[in-house]
Amino acid sequence: MADSAGPLDGLLVADFSRVLAGPFASMTLGDLGADVIKVERPGGGDDTRAWGPPWHGDDATYYLGLNRNKRSVALDLSDEGDRGLARALGERADVLIESFRPGLMTSWGLGGDALRERNPRLVSCSITAFGSSERAAGLPGYDLLLQAMGGLMSVTGEADGPPLKVGAAVVDLVCGLLAVAGIEAALVERERSGTGRHVEISLLDSVLTSLLNQGSGWVSAGAEPSRRGNRHPSIAPYETYEAADRPIALAVGNDRLFARLCEAVGLEELSTDERFATNTARVANLDALGEALEAVFRTQPADHWVEVLRAANVPVGPINSVSEAYALAESLGLEPILEADGVPLARPPVGTLRRRPPRVDEHGDEIRAWLREAPR
Repeated sequence: MADSAGPLDGLLVADFSRVLAGPFASMTLGDLGADVIKVERPGGGDDTRAWGPPWHGDDATYYLGLNRNKRSVALDLSDEGDRGLARALGERADVLIESFRPGLMTSWGLGGDALRERNPRLVSCSITAFGSSERAAGLPGYDLLLQAMGGLMSVTGEADGPPLKVGAAVVDLVCGLLAVAGIEAALVERERSGTGRHVEISLLDSVLTSLLNQGSGWVSAGAEPSRRGNRHPSIAPYETYEAADRPIALAVGNDRLFARLCEAVGLEELSTDERFATNTARVANLDALGEALEAVFRTQPADHWVEVLRAANVPVGPINSVSEAYALAESLGLEPILEADGVPLARPPVGTLRRRPPRVDEHGDEIRAWLREAPR
């Protein structure tokens, strides 16, 4: 584990969030050097502690993936004494992150505006499911529901198959990243103004953001996107093709790359065929293009085509399993796995690994004692 201070060294983050988006945001701040205090309910702690299998010993790997570089204190926020300690934490923190239903933290005296009366430099961040309006307050915020209700499932899956969720919790992930961006922007503003502000990001905002070009097609052109499997709605060829043994992924983003592809696979005539000479024409004639390409790809194994096309500077790759993806990162020198106190963890993509994910209330005694002291 690294001992060097990160760029956010000296920043105190009070993390009242749970499950994924908020803990991912606070973990990212911790990776960058912040001191993150994770506030958990006594006993079971964060819900993700029970989200196994898989397990590493007694720890759910789901929890381990979201809570490195933190300390844990258990506080019962229904108890006035523990709420007092929580307020003391908020009055000392630089950043407070929470993901309770809208209005609940305010009812406990832990809302950002109330805490800024004593701690004007506090940057508070609320992560909600569908926003903080009265109509949104009762809607539950799980990634699956947001993928369904936010349109992402409608564009995921085969054209003739059912809607599918993405294989990872991308809505929560995007939400966490947006929260980090908003928090860091507020911290920069604080250096100019001397005061903090409130940041709010919703999971619905995040899923609409994750639609990217699909959402822009609807907003700017009224084009309702649909499921297309691995095909792209605007670029061709940009999908997977079956080789002799397994699929390959091909990403040809312009006409120059298409000409290289055709030459590399012995189909030079396709690059001048009016059906395929431009990207717009290729998208319109995707079925015919796919038949021509796949007839060639099926004659050789995937590794052969990856070697041939990479030699021609055509973007191509195999479809790796998760273990193969980590092996690839290792082979490229990215060191994707680190160990902290005997626990193997994913390497932070930015920042450093300083401590393993904490056990429930592991640092509770020292934190409670500190919070009971008079502020210096």
